[in-house]
Amino acid sequence: MAAGHWQRQSGLTIVELMVSMTLGLLVTAIGAGLLASGKTSYLFQDESIELQENGRFALEIIARSVRQAGFQSWNEGETPLTAEAYASPDIVGMDARSLKSNTVALESVENNAVNGSDVLALRFFGAGTGESGDGSILNCAGLGVGASASSESEINRGWSIFYVATDATGEPELRCKYKGKTAWTSDAIVRGVESFQVLYGIDLDADGLADRFLSANQVDALDDALTLVGENAPTRNQNRQARSHWKKVVAVRVAMLLRGASELGAEIVERKHALFGSAYCDRSHTADKGSCLGEKDFQPKVRNRLRKIFETTISIRNRYALPNT
Repeated sequence: MAAGHWQRQSGLTIVELMVSMTLGLLVTAIGAGLLASGKTSYLFQDESIELQENGRFALEIIARSVRQAGFQSWNEGETPLTAEAYASPDIVGMDARSLKSNTVALESVENNAVNGSDVLALRFFGAGTGESGDGSILNCAGLGVGASASSESEINRGWSIFYVATDATGEPELRCKYKGKTAWTSDAIVRGVESFQVLYGIDLDADGLADRFLSANQVDALDDALTLVGENAPTRNQNRQARSHWKKVVAVRVAMLLRGASELGAEIVERKHALFGSAYCDRSHTADKGSCLGEKDFQPKVRNRLRKIFETTISIRNRYALPNT
C-alpha cells in the first residue's frame, strides 16, 4: 500500500492578517481625507468666485446710482424748476435701519436692521419723454425714469433706495426700493449681505473735496446743531433744508459683508470683519456697530460660511452750489 503524501497548507497568520487590515484601513482613511479636503477646496473656490461676482455686481449698481444722484435734465422742455436751496437733499441716509418694501420712500422705518445695516437713499430727475424716458436715467432696478412735466414738485423726483432685509427663508439680501408704475416696491440685488455700511464725505470748506467721512447719525447731528433762522417753524425748516450738511456730501464710501451659501471648515473662515478697516472699527464699533462684526454676531448655523468684505468710494457728480455755512 502506497504511503500517503501530505501537502503543507499555506496562508496568512493572524499577525499578517492584522497588519494587512491595518494597512488597508490606513489607505482608506487617507483616501477619504484627501476626498474631503478636495471637496472643501472645491467649495472654497466656488464660494469665492460667487462672492466676488455678487460683490462686484452690487457695487456697480450702487456706484451708478450714486453718480446719478442729483441729476437734472437741461434739455428744452425738461429744465427743472425746483429752487435748489429749499429742495430736499439728493443723498440722505440712516444708520442701523431697514424699510418696508411697499411703503412710500423712507416711511415706515424699521429698527430691526440686519447687523446694524444702513439705508442709502438717492434722488434725481428723469430724462426723456414718457414714463420710462429715453433710457439714459435708470433707477436702482434698472428701469428708465422719464422727465416730469412739473419738475418743481418734490414728488416728481426719482428714488433709488438701498437697504438690507431678510427673505422668506431668513437669508439677508441687499434690496433696491423704488416707485413702480402704480405703487412702491423693492427688488433683491444680491443675497447673503450680512452688513451694508455707508459713510458720507462732507465738504466743509467748499473746495470740492471731502474733509471728513461721517456716518448718517453724525451728519444729522451737524444739522441738529445749526442755529436756524426764521420767524416760524416752516421758515426755520426751510433754513435747515437750505443749509443741510447732506447737501455738502461730495463722496460716498460703501462697505458690504457678503457670505457664501455653504458651510466650510471652521479653520478656513475668518472670525472678525472690519468693514472700514481696523482703525475705524477700534474707534467706532460702539456708535457704528454694523461696521465691526465678529463670530458672536452670527447665528451658530451660519458661522462657518465664507465671508468677504467689499468696499468702494464714489465721488458725487451732480453737486449743490451752496455757500460755505
